[in-house]
Amino acid sequence: MVATPATASAADASYGGNLRGTMDYAIAKLRAVAPTVTAFPTGTKFEKYTTAADGSWVGGFWPGQLWMAYLYTNDDSFKQLAESWALKLAPRQTQNTDHDLGFLFTPSWVTAFRLTGETSWRDGALVAAGELIKRFNEKGQFIRAWGALGTPANAGRMIIDTMMNLDLLCWAAKVTGDSRYQDVAVAHAKTAARYMVRPDNTTCHVFDFDPDTGAPIGQNTVQGYSATSCWSRGQSWGVYGFARMFHRTGDRAFLDVSRRLADWTIQHITDDYIPVWDYRSPLAPYDVKDSSAATVNAAGMLDLAKLTGNPRYEAAALRFLDALGRSCLTTRSARADAILARGTRNRPAEDGVEIGLPYADYYLMEAILRVLRPDRATLALDI
Repeated sequence: MVATPATASAADASYGGNLRGTMDYAIAKLRAVAPTVTAFPTGTKFEKYTTAADGSWVGGFWPGQLWMAYLYTNDDSFKQLAESWALKLAPRQTQNTDHDLGFLFTPSWVTAFRLTGETSWRDGALVAAGELIKRFNEKGQFIRAWGALGTPANAGRMIIDTMMNLDLLCWAAKVTGDSRYQDVAVAHAKTAARYMVRPDNTTCHVFDFDPDTGAPIGQNTVQGYSATSCWSRGQSWGVYGFARMFHRTGDRAFLDVSRRLADWTIQHITDDYIPVWDYRSPLAPYDVKDSSAATVNAAGMLDLAKLTGNPRYEAAALRFLDALGRSCLTTRSARADAILARGTRNRPAEDGVEIGLPYADYYLMEAILRVLRPDRATLALDI
């Protein structure tokens, strides 16, 4: 049985307990589906999980969901599952082929260390952080997104997603006292703020540099509609990532960027509060949706509300969560593995259009835990 939170926020009460109902559904779904999962979920096809044995770039979100379930219920069976799945990521610590080491190890191993205090989790996550800083391009002051080190393809590419991987480096600096980790995170965030955030407060997905000289080349995209469009999940990565960088560093320039991105999002979101996959798609606002952009926005704006004391951001976060609970849960399907539907992975490639996504489910649970059990959320997230 799901444990009843000791206290319910006034904000949740304003939504008639919808957040609690959503979280209870998420817990029930995990109880039913987790025993059947044999490899890391990467998405869904015809409502059933597609998987990757090594976790792909999303492997950390499956144990992350289980950690969120444990924090909400205090059920040790979720803790045991989270630990066993996190251990399966151990080989990825030294596989330095992309920037996603933060996505892999922050919601899994860093959370495990914060909750258990076992140093093996700390040590493994530090190995991953050590690999991530090797991807830093000194000339351009950015972390290379894709490709093995020493290979020419994508050598000069930074992407907005990497803002979410910087927290692994800030954590590593905190636990080791070695400022190199946070120095890289700060340098990358400053470069992203300079080149990826436009004067109109939208973001590009990709920015290219000459990898040898660090000279800027220009905006680009892989998952957005165009180089000058605004991919909605990328915009939400920016809201969350820059807010977290302010929290870790106290640099108000990062807070200002997060607020600008959030303000633009609130101004341009449709009434249903589920973002179109790209805000500047020619078919917007009637194009396909991306529920994962809503979940990341919700978690990021809850950070902003706490950091600024501005209730506008909490109100927006709650509207995102309420909308997700009302229009994106998989409650009408007996066969669905994921908690949420309507996530879009890569629209231009026609790869995963309005499906279930593990990061959508993770950030949904993280955001709701922040509202219903902020004490428990703080244990995992150090917020």
